[in-house]
Amino acid sequence: MKARIKYHLALTAALLLLAFVIWLWISGHAAGAGWPLFGFFCCLALAFGSHPSLTHYVFTCMIFAGVTLALYHPEAFVQVGDFRLAALIIPLIQVIMFGMGTAMSPRDFAAVFRQPRAVAAGLFAQLTIMPLVGYLLASASGLPPEIAAGIVLVGCSPSGVASNVMAYLARANLALSITITSLATLLAPFITPLGMRLLAGAFIELDAMQMMWDIVKMILLPIGAGLLFNHWIGSGSRKLARFMPLLSMAAIGAIIVIITAAGRDSLLQIGDTLLLLVMVHNAIGYLLGYGFARLLRLSEQDARTISLEVGMQNSGLASGLAYSLGKIATMGLAPAVFGPLMNISGSLLASYWHRRNPEKQVR
Repeated sequence: MKARIKYHLALTAALLLLAFVIWLWISGHAAGAGWPLFGFFCCLALAFGSHPSLTHYVFTCMIFAGVTLALYHPEAFVQVGDFRLAALIIPLIQVIMFGMGTAMSPRDFAAVFRQPRAVAAGLFAQLTIMPLVGYLLASASGLPPEIAAGIVLVGCSPSGVASNVMAYLARANLALSITITSLATLLAPFITPLGMRLLAGAFIELDAMQMMWDIVKMILLPIGAGLLFNHWIGSGSRKLARFMPLLSMAAIGAIIVIITAAGRDSLLQIGDTLLLLVMVHNAIGYLLGYGFARLLRLSEQDARTISLEVGMQNSGLASGLAYSLGKIATMGLAPAVFGPLMNISGSLLASYWHRRNPEKQVR
C-alpha cells in the first residue's frame, strides 16, 4: 500500500512539473525550464521505482535528468577549478570494467562448449552488422566527419553489460548473452581498431596501434584485475559484485552527462539528425540480429539474445576512445546519444518479449 501511494504521489508531482515545463516553453521562458525538467525526470524515476513492472526504467530516467542539467547548465559539468571533468571518463570506464571482471568466472564461458553454433553466430553478428550499418549511416548522414565517425565508433564497439540485463528481462538466454558480451569485450582491443581503420578512415585519421593500447588499458587490464580480485578474495568479491552494478550505472550516467556538456553546442545544432541516425542504427541492430539468428534456425531464446547483443553497444567504451583521441566534443556525441536511447529501446523490447513465452513461439 505504501509503495502504491508513493507511486501515485511521485507520478502526480512529475505530471505537475511537466505541465509547468510546457507552460514555460509556450510562454517564451524555455531557458528557465532546466530545473523543473530535471525535477520531472527525478519524480518519474521515483514513481517507476515504486512500481514493480517499471523499475527497469529508473536508470534511464536518471540519465535524462542528468542530461537535462548538462544541456541547460553545461558549465557545471565541464570544469571544476582547473580540473576538466572529461579526464574522469577513462577512470570511470576502468571502474566499470573492473566490476565486470569481479563478476566473471570460467563458468561464463561454458556456453562456448554447450552452444558453439549460437556463440559463433552471435559474435559474427555483433562484430559485423553494427560496424557496417554504422558506416553506411555515417556516409549518408552529411554530418561533419568527426561526428559521423562517432556513429562508426559506436558500431565498432562490443556489446556491454546492459545487454545482459535486458536479456534477463526478455526471458532470453542469459548464459549466452554473458558469453557473447565477455568474448566480444576481450576481442575489442583487436576488432575495434581494425574496424575503425577500415570503416572510419574516410572520416578521420586514426592510429590503430594507439587505439589498441587504449582499449587494453580501458578493458583488459581492469577486467584482469577484477578476475584476480575474484580469485584471491572469494567471498569478498561476491559482496563487491552486488555493489558494482550500481556503481557501474552511476559511472555510465556520469560519462554521458560529461560528454553531453562538452559537446552541447554541436549537439544542439545537429541533435535531430544525430538522434534519428542513432535510432535507426539501434533498431536495425535489433532487427538484423534477430533475423540472422532465425535464419540460422536458432531457438527463440537465442534469437532474442543475439538481437539484444547486436543492438546494444558499449557506449561507455566508445566515449572513452573518443576522449583518448581528443575528440570528446565531436566524436563522443554519437555514443552519448546512443547510451540513453538503447536503454529505452532495450527496456521496451525486453518488456514486450517478457510478456511472450519463448517456448510458445513458432520456430
